[in-house]
Amino acid sequence: MSPTNMEGFQPGQILEYVVRVGATAALNVLLAALILVVGFVIAGLVKRKIRNASLRSERIDATLAGFFSSTAYYAILAIVLIAVLNRFGVETTSIVAALGALALAIGLALQGTLSNFAAGVMVILFRPYRIGDFVEIADATGSVKDITLFFTELNTVDNKQIIVPNGQAWGDVITNYSAYPTRRADFVFSVSYDDDIDKAQRVIREVFEADDRVLQDPPLFCEVSAHGGSSVDITVRAWVNSGDLWPVHFHMLKAIKIAFDENGIEIPYPHQVEIQKKAG
Repeated sequence: MSPTNMEGFQPGQILEYVVRVGATAALNVLLAALILVVGFVIAGLVKRKIRNASLRSERIDATLAGFFSSTAYYAILAIVLIAVLNRFGVETTSIVAALGALALAIGLALQGTLSNFAAGVMVILFRPYRIGDFVEIADATGSVKDITLFFTELNTVDNKQIIVPNGQAWGDVITNYSAYPTRRADFVFSVSYDDDIDKAQRVIREVFEADDRVLQDPPLFCEVSAHGGSSVDITVRAWVNSGDLWPVHFHMLKAIKIAFDENGIEIPYPHQVEIQKKAG
């Protein structure tokens, strides 16, 4: 019975109708409030569980843990809101369809951004590099200063900032120079054909073995590698801790030159011969 067709009914019937409608409305309000309270409690509980579980995992970054927990929280609240509207007789099918169409439109408009976001999740989850690592990604080289869900920030050796979208970082070759605790330092030293090759190799070995930064395992490699146009080339491969790579590199270039000079070993260099033709 609606208010428009109440004519002809007794006051007792009208009162009964009002009481029935009021009771139904009160019940719906009570159930809606109950759904909201229970929904918020469950959403908060799920959020905390996901966040704590993510933080306990060594493979999941704190940023990603917060994202996962917040996504689950708001997803549950969205379901709760739809249930509340449905309790009051609101047709939720059209609302869900409209939200789906809106999400699709936003996804198409932000396709590049969402691609960077998805790649950022993969970078943070699988950790091909970490903050502080020296890397080469997307043709950019530097130390990783920050990793977000959308981009990776690099700091170059000459203190420049490089922002690499995560879509490019994840979709390209990643070279992480800091991934392993040790690195191999490669050198090529040239000596004259007139010098004693065995003596040159012995001098080189003595210089490298005297440096505590050079590791004994794997052993030092020092062998003749080429006969050049004016020199004999000796290749040296020494293993060092990753942090000692460049200090050892620059030190050895100087130390070997000094050792060669002290032992009378010549480092050849190109000579230019000038020929003049005398007039007849």
